[in-house]
Amino acid sequence: MSIKLDPWGHYVIEDYGRLINEFGLEPIDKIEPLLPIKHRFVERRIIFAHRDLNTWLKGLLSGEKSIVLTGFMPSGQPHLGTAMVFEELKLFQSMGANVKIVIADAEAYSVRREDRRELIERGAEFVAQAIAWGVDPQRAEFYYQTAMKSEYYRLIQMFSRKVSMAEMEAIYGEISPAKIVSSLTQVADILHPQLEEFGGYKNVLVPVGVDQDPHIRLARDIADRFAAELELRRPSSIYHKLLRGLDGNKMSKSRPEYAIHLTEDPSVAVKKLMNALTGGRATAEEQRRLGGEPWKCMVFELYMYHLADNEAELKEIYDNCVNGRILCGECKRRAGEKLVTLLRDHQKRVAEVKSSNLVDKILVKPSF
Repeated sequence: MSIKLDPWGHYVIEDYGRLINEFGLEPIDKIEPLLPIKHRFVERRIIFAHRDLNTWLKGLLSGEKSIVLTGFMPSGQPHLGTAMVFEELKLFQSMGANVKIVIADAEAYSVRREDRRELIERGAEFVAQAIAWGVDPQRAEFYYQTAMKSEYYRLIQMFSRKVSMAEMEAIYGEISPAKIVSSLTQVADILHPQLEEFGGYKNVLVPVGVDQDPHIRLARDIADRFAAELELRRPSSIYHKLLRGLDGNKMSKSRPEYAIHLTEDPSVAVKKLMNALTGGRATAEEQRRLGGEPWKCMVFELYMYHLADNEAELKEIYDNCVNGRILCGECKRRAGEKLVTLLRDHQKRVAEVKSSNLVDKILVKPSF
């Protein structure tokens, strides 16, 4: 049975190696030595695969106009899974790339069926959160899908000419009219920076969670079909593993009880963490004798992604678990302390960004 990748679903992915083989991704291993800056996401194989990252890196390092593009659907509040993309944008900015961030309000309106005014307000929140996390606004552009120029919308109409319904179903499975339009809008997001009206960035990299690969595959195919007419090139992409929710399923803004949100009171976040699924044994005696199973533990996953900055600390946490030197309650308490510090520091920076009115200066809101 083939793996299903649903950009709008809530499925957790178990076998990333099989996914690499099934969808023709390239493991990150051979590219890691080429990266001018190291990062824990790569070292820990959280960023685990890519499409043509070597091509994008070559263009960037040779001085070609290069951009990193990604987007956020402003349904719900940003969480620690969202922050993974913020972290990746920081990484590529540190390499010298500009970034462009899409607020996917059109997609959220049509697919999630959410109120448009609320989506626009939440879009501004996502921008403030990104800047507070460390995305440099001087080298970033933020935009709403519904506030773009006509040249952008024209792409959506043109792209529809060279895609069949059978192809859409092969990529996405069962698909509604709203999802078809949203998919083509995503392709316009990915490819429009290559047009001269939007900067002429022919070297485009898209960092995403692997569940978004259907959009990347469609964008690459459409770029090939419009290579002559619009002088489009295939975008490159990198893929990170999905940070699971505290119950072991996909972390999602639509499942707030199992996500750690960047906006929530740290004490509430800690209470959620204390109820998280772990890799602990049935009893304390059994845990001391057999050790825990951190690869099953959502708390260890938080350490992996966000709470342990260096490899020595992460290894100590892992070793203490598998050797039965620490029980889950104590491990959760330590993680909770780190989580409180992370959220308080981040929320302080968010307040500073908002008080500066910076978001209003750099983000053009759609008209109604």
